[in-house]
Amino acid sequence: MTKNELIEKVAKKSHLTKRAAADAVNSTFDLIKDSLVRGEKVIITGFGTFLIRSRAARRGRNPQTGGVIQIPQKKTPGFTAGKTIKRLIK
Repeated sequence: MTKNELIEKVAKKSHLTKRAAADAVNSTFDLIKDSLVRGEKVIITGFGTFLIRSRAARRGRNPQTGGVIQIPQKKTPGFTAGKTIKRLIK
């Protein structure tokens, strides 16, 4: 499902205009994004948890030269599905 499809379904299900649904969806995504930037965990009960994961620095290999390179530590966004979603997908 794309973002536009999500907006259309939200508009239809909640009897909103497409513009109001787009504002709601965009605001939700912006709030989640802003919380993650601040390093906060976002927990949506019944759905899942958005969080920041740290990847440790490590040595890697340059595929072109075969030489060893140092890959720096970095933070990546992550999502863990909640119990309700996991049960529905089984």
